Amino acid sequence: QVQLVESGGGLVQAGGSLRLSCAASGRTFSRYAMAWFRQVPGKERVLVAAISWNGGVTYYADSVQGRMTISRDNAKNTVYLQMNSLKPEDTAVYYCAADRNSGSMQLQLRVYDYWGQGTQVTVSS
Repeated sequence: QVQLVESGGGLVQAGGSLRLSCAASGRTFSRYAMAWFRQVPGKERVLVAAISWNGGVTYYADSVQGRMTISRDNAKNTVYLQMNSLKPEDTAVYYCAADRNSGSMQLQLRVYDYWGQGTQVTVSS
């Protein structure tokens, strides 16, 4: 069993930055593909960024390309999402997720087995 705990969310003005962290329990974290999703009320959860087991392959949604960076530190069992130039439309609950079945980067929500509890990001205009 893997537990994921997000932190780093909060309220920020448009144009500002936040760094989200997701700390994972367990000794097999380094084998898992990881991702960040986000969700707003009444809408489906959508992929923001994904990363392979060693950080060698990453993916970004078009809406965040160039503004957000996903990274991981396997020694610390942690994945990060650096968010810059934030916009009001980035307001959402952000979730990290782990795919225990593959170290390759995954884009589909349904393949992720473990989820954090989410952290709220609010960007004011």
